[in-house]
Amino acid sequence: MFPIVELPEIVKHYSTWFEPVFSEEALVQFQRYISGLIVSENKTIEGINRVIVHESRNQSSLNRLLTASPYSERLLNQQRLALLASLSGTAIKEKGVLSIDDTLLSHYGSNFEKIAMLWDPVERRYTWAHKLVTLHYSDEQTDYPLLFQLWEPADLERIEAGLLAAGIPLRAKKFALKESDPKKWRQYLLGVWRRKQAQPEVSALYASKLLMARRQLAEFVAEHPTLELPVTFDNWYTQPSFCRYIDQELQLPYVGTLAKDDKVNLNSGQETMAAFSDRLKEEHLEAIKAGDKPLFHKITIPYKGEKESYYSFCRTVRVHNFGKQRLVINYSQPDLSDSPRFFISNRLHWQATGITRIRRHRWPVEVYHQEGKAEGLDQYQVRDFQAVTKHVGLVAVTYSLLRAAPHDLALKHKLQRQLKFDLDDSAPAWRRATQAQSLWSLSCLIAAGLSQGQSLDTILAPLMAKIYA
Repeated sequence: MFPIVELPEIVKHYSTWFEPVFSEEALVQFQRYISGLIVSENKTIEGINRVIVHESRNQSSLNRLLTASPYSERLLNQQRLALLASLSGTAIKEKGVLSIDDTLLSHYGSNFEKIAMLWDPVERRYTWAHKLVTLHYSDEQTDYPLLFQLWEPADLERIEAGLLAAGIPLRAKKFALKESDPKKWRQYLLGVWRRKQAQPEVSALYASKLLMARRQLAEFVAEHPTLELPVTFDNWYTQPSFCRYIDQELQLPYVGTLAKDDKVNLNSGQETMAAFSDRLKEEHLEAIKAGDKPLFHKITIPYKGEKESYYSFCRTVRVHNFGKQRLVINYSQPDLSDSPRFFISNRLHWQATGITRIRRHRWPVEVYHQEGKAEGLDQYQVRDFQAVTKHVGLVAVTYSLLRAAPHDLALKHKLQRQLKFDLDDSAPAWRRATQAQSLWSLSCLIAAGLSQGQSLDTILAPLMAKIYA
């Protein structure tokens, strides 16, 4: 960990975009916070404040940016997206793809507002965490989050009171579960809410992940009424009601993901996707041996400047609970020896190549969640929920600056001249470049001091004292 003796060039270069969001004092704290998220290894307020030594400020002033500054988070996000829209490389394009996903922001202990004990599918255990739902944009040149929101645990008392106020009866015998089995009471109450959520007064009582995703998509469509970007998502979000909403209400194409135990309705009866794909595979291999037409065909798709090949079966079928869908079954190996992937789309005329390309663009949202955590997405120590949401918004700004920079020739050329090496286009590479530039600034400060006859101890002592105070 080394001291930051001046704002990184990337922060100075883009700060003017955010002047409408902050007061003069808050803008300074914003610049310091973003600089720390990029350069410092410790992304907490304390860690950031320690390494920024080009001006002496109390940690509380940086803390107030999250806990007390009245800036508009919505305006901050609008300015972030306006910055990205100003560059041709990061502007939204007609062949772009929207994706929906969520991630856990895990913490030790429960002393955070609205934190919950949630199942971590990666670690395969329950953990204390906040959950972040993200609407992400991706194309061949770039990707970044569009909208995002922290999920809030259900307030059962509020839901109960709200359902009764809306005239929705609750079974009298279920009330005993409040004391005898709170988990079943929660399941029952949320089940009633789920069935009645079409009523506005009921949907306002609680925002599930699916409802949050619907609202994010609706907001995007309202902001971009002339675009018809496809939406893709994993198996959890591939639920009939969510797919119908995208198809019928938003009138957007989608590419969802089926599990091996989802069912397809055939003339011969109903089969699981696993059984269906196994049968097709067997018929395919037999056809090849007999010299007949194979069922799976090689396709090649473009993805982020590369070419990827798959072996695909594509047909319009009826999927149980979803109705008529365009189904794609993909293998990666020519002999179909790997595990198949199952995708569906509401565009019945689409072919395997297009459906697979769109589904491939779901991956960047997972990369953002991973790289966002490298920028401090889950490294906050603030306890207040509103402060946590502000931190998440500032991480999105940080990530977006790192995505914008490779497409900003003026900034790119300036840093390359200073650092004497070529920069690639990834966010981690630009984070390392910014760290290198900060080290360069420190070296220049030391060199200037030495040229003026100062000793190294004289130059470094106040900087070290600030870091380890």
